[in-house]
Amino acid sequence: MPVNTSAVGKQYPPVTYAVGREKVKEYASAVGETNPLHLDPAAARAAGYDDVVAPPMFAVVYQSQAVMPGIFDPEVGINFAMMVHSGQDFRWERVVVAGEELTTRAKVASIEEKGGMGFYDFEVVTQDAGGATVCTGIWKMIVRGV
Repeated sequence: MPVNTSAVGKQYPPVTYAVGREKVKEYASAVGETNPLHLDPAAARAAGYDDVVAPPMFAVVYQSQAVMPGIFDPEVGINFAMMVHSGQDFRWERVVVAGEELTTRAKVASIEEKGGMGFYDFEVVTQDAGGATVCTGIWKMIVRGV
């Protein structure tokens, strides 16, 4: 069955995420980060930040809740059992600090079929409380056997 491209451009409701100090520290520890800016509030404050600084790939944490509805959307038509997360591209505008509230919006950026596989890209944009973009991500999925 060929892929259905009619969902390209579809947007999903925004998701708000409160960045917590312990979540940042847990994530940093889980990925082996040793920079005190990510682990020690005093070190982060001494460097001019209000609290611990999230490692760049913490973007996965605050963006994932926004992209999941698209992955499971019947209109998009991803067969989850045959899906492989093939990659992510991020563009960061600034660091994220514990205590911030971020809002993320996702949309279907493209759907293509190549070689019997479906290629699904979701554009995911995160903004701070003032409306400034913090991070833009492209989440890439491949579905085998379409």
